[in-house]
Amino acid sequence: MEIKIYNSLPEEAIAIRKKVFMDEQGFVSEFDATDDSSHHLVMFDSGRAVATCRVFSCECGFAVGRIAVIREYRGRHCGASLLYAAEKLIKKLGGHRVIIHAQLRVQAFYQKLGYRLSGVADEDEGCPHVYLQKEL
Repeated sequence: MEIKIYNSLPEEAIAIRKKVFMDEQGFVSEFDATDDSSHHLVMFDSGRAVATCRVFSCECGFAVGRIAVIREYRGRHCGASLLYAAEKLIKKLGGHRVIIHAQLRVQAFYQKLGYRLSGVADEDEGCPHVYLQKEL
């Protein structure tokens, strides 16, 4: 697996996010202005884009968001590998804290990787979300 970092939203990330968040999960407002100021990571397997996320600065440090893995690659540790690469990038950018606004149903995934609950639960397009953070 190879992870590439982009300074603008690449077509591969767009395709993965459409497939996972819009087609599978029914989100409508997937793309926003934050995409314009983010670093985008895309994981490739033999040239095929299989996972993506974005990294951006925020009031509390840096945030990682829009973590998406295509269905046939789930359960292969792609999400964890992508998140570790995002954390490495954040350290390189001088960050010491990561914030994630995650779907409640995947909270345990992040907690296994050292993230802890932070803030109040809320909803994004009717889907329950929680804030998690990790000190690097």
